[in-house]
Amino acid sequence: QVQLVESGGGLVQAGGSLRLSCAASGRTFSGDHLGWFRQAPGKEREFVAVISWNGYKHYADSVEGRFTISRDDAKNTVYLQMNSLKPEDTAVYYCASSTVVFTTQETRYRYWGQGTQVTVSS
Repeated sequence: QVQLVESGGGLVQAGGSLRLSCAASGRTFSGDHLGWFRQAPGKEREFVAVISWNGYKHYADSVEGRFTISRDDAKNTVYLQMNSLKPEDTAVYYCASSTVVFTTQETRYRYWGQGTQVTVSS
């Protein structure tokens, strides 16, 4: 069974850092585009970052310069390093895989994790 499992979330103070991991199983994701999305309370899910199969990266304006997406295909894992965290970063963070297209649109992602909670206190 294909599965994506996020980890690394938690409670941090504003200005702190967290590193999220997303471990995949059931298939290889080396040829996929891997993305991170988040959903804050009362808001729609939004795009955060994506990395292509060959390492190209794109970020939402709200996290550019603070977050870094990376991947380790030997471990079938994608990461999100989050620095200078702000209270508005509080959300459930999801990793996802797009098998065909490099995109910010969540509807184009086939596989999804269950999410990990990130809470940033002020």
